Parts: sequence; structure tokens; C-alpha cells
Amino acid sequence: MAALLTAGAVVVSGCGAQPTGLRAAAPLPTPPPAAAQQGPSAVPAETVTAPRKTLKLGAKGKSVTWLQKRLSQLGYRPGKADGQYGGTTLAAVWAFQKVNDIRPTSTVARRTWDALETPKAPRVLARNGKPTRAEINLTKQIMVLYVGGEAKLITHISSGSGVPYCETATWQGKEQRFCGSARTPTGDYRTTWRVSGWHRSYLGELYNPIFFNGGIAFHGALSVPLYPASHGCVRLPMNVASVLPGMLGKGVPVHVRGAYRRA
Repeated sequence: MAALLTAGAVVVSGCGAQPTGLRAAAPLPTPPPAAAQQGPSAVPAETVTAPRKTLKLGAKGKSVTWLQKRLSQLGYRPGKADGQYGGTTLAAVWAFQKVNDIRPTSTVARRTWDALETPKAPRVLARNGKPTRAEINLTKQIMVLYVGGEAKLITHISSGSGVPYCETATWQGKEQRFCGSARTPTGDYRTTWRVSGWHRSYLGELYNPIFFNGGIAFHGALSVPLYPASHGCVRLPMNVASVLPGMLGKGVPVHVRGAYRRA
């Protein structure tokens, strides 16, 4: 994590913007063309009939179970198919709606059911990217993990707010002041070090962080709102952060593109 201290710029683990002088990794070499590198796998062509019952947060029943199973089939992570529409399923619904150009909402109604029957694949951001890579779409606030050219995990995220901050925290035994721009920089990076479980940084607690750009990491958070809210890291729903370390290895390319536009 990069932060500007009153005494100067230092690099520590947290979630702020990089200090001046650090640059993104050099562009990754272009691999030879291959069918597996053309984007996510095609959506299965079987006929799918959605239950079409309007669902709101807190709903229960067979329609919710159908929704959860369908989202899982498409690469989203709604949690256990238990027929209960809670916060974990909501985050997966948001991700699906954003990929399908539907304004994210907690209500699952006609447009979302239509899209679940004939879904879109996420837009590929790195056309010549490696078959196994992570792509962060700052515009839509989603992350897609490709494994062997297939979109294996698609999730809602919350990236850097872009709002400059200055916060005072006790760090390394003394009170210090940290300032930064709260940006998630675009560019091409690779995953580096990680921590299992909760990791304390000077800006808060990070769950299962996987770092990819200095002190900027993917990590689980208890709050992952519909807008960018972090100090620079990429917040993930807790259930996604629980499985991501087993899917995303060290040295895997991470491509960050886009810019969030507030309404």
C-alpha cells in the first residue's frame, strides 16, 4: 500500500494509491492467437425457461433456488442454492445485471429474467490477454477471472473512490497520518503476495488479500456497495474472497481498465 506520510512517501500494505515514481508493469507480451484467448466461453445453447416470479431481497422459495443455480452455472457466485435471497445472492445479481446492461437493483423482474434466459458474456478487456487472467472493469465495477480462456468467476466489486483522503491511525506503535488519492490505477499488473485470513493494514482490515499493484489488492470486505468506496483496493463480497485464492495464483496477469462515472 502506498501512502504519503507527513515524513515522506513510504510503501506499506494497505489500500491507497501508489506513490509518485512507481509505474505499472510493462505491457505483457502478446501471445500467439488461440481460440481459448478470444474471450469467455459461449453461453450454453440449451433452452432455458426462467420462473419469472418477481423477487425482492428477503424472498424465499423455488424461484430463488432457480435463480441461484442459474447464476452459478453462468460463473457468478450467489452462495449456496438454499432458496433464500440474501446479501450474497444480491451481490451476484448486481454483477449479472451490470454485465447485461441492466441498472443494478435488488429486484429480479422481467428484464433480469429475460437476460437469465439469454445472457450476455462479459466484455473482454484484454483482447490479446493470457488465457488465465483477471480483468477489472472500473466502469461497470466488476471483475472477471478467466481460466484457460473461460470466464470462471464474475463478481461485483467496489474499487477506489477517487476521493483524496487523509487519515490518522496508530501504525507500528505510533500515531501517523496517511494521505492518498484513493485511486485504483488502470494498467497491466501481476498478482504478487497474499495473506490468508484477516490482514490488518493502516487503513483497515482486509480479508484474504491478493496484491497485484504495490499495496493494492483484491480482498474481501463486509461492505461492497454499488459505487467505488475503497482507498484503492478492489473490494469483493466475502464469499468470493473465500474462494478466489484457490483460483488465482501468483504471477497471473491483472488488467485494469475503464473509469467509473458517478450519476
